[in-house]
Amino acid sequence: MKFVRIPKERVGVLIGKDGETKKTIERISQMHLEIDSEEGDVSFNEQEAKDPLVPLKVEDVVRAIGRGFSPEHAFRCFAEDTELFIFDIYDYVGKTESHLVRVKSRVIGREGKTKRVIEGLTGAVLSIYGHTVAVIADFETMDIAKKAIDMLLSGSEHPTVYRYLEREMKKYHLGSRRSRE
Repeated sequence: MKFVRIPKERVGVLIGKDGETKKTIERISQMHLEIDSEEGDVSFNEQEAKDPLVPLKVEDVVRAIGRGFSPEHAFRCFAEDTELFIFDIYDYVGKTESHLVRVKSRVIGREGKTKRVIEGLTGAVLSIYGHTVAVIADFETMDIAKKAIDMLLSGSEHPTVYRYLEREMKKYHLGSRRSRE
């Protein structure tokens, strides 16, 4: 059995209206989910999976919903070339609440600009929830998105991060264009 704990307040999102989200995960994975809504514990039997990658994908989808993503965004984790990465902001600032708020604000940016720039340039989706920043992206652009977020969490200036993103995505697009030729 595999166990994943999510915040109790996210259990309703995981189950979904009339159980739709849970049913969708079960249909795609062909695995049964047990959800303890009192504790936020989600369990499933890895042995049910026909493909050894499926339990890992289910775990990512459940964790993504637990970290604030909509089910639609979390379902991207089912794609073969997509992954989830979670930063713990406490690793950067300690447990001081004022530092946590300040650093979360840096990642979001004024009126959500920084989050939108990272998502727009890399194709990733971000969720800033509690003391975490979670990213869902394809394998090719995940490292670029992670580096940009790490730079922000470590205190880099916004223009420096934007220049990094533009430079790396330009290299990425040149490389992917060359490989298609």
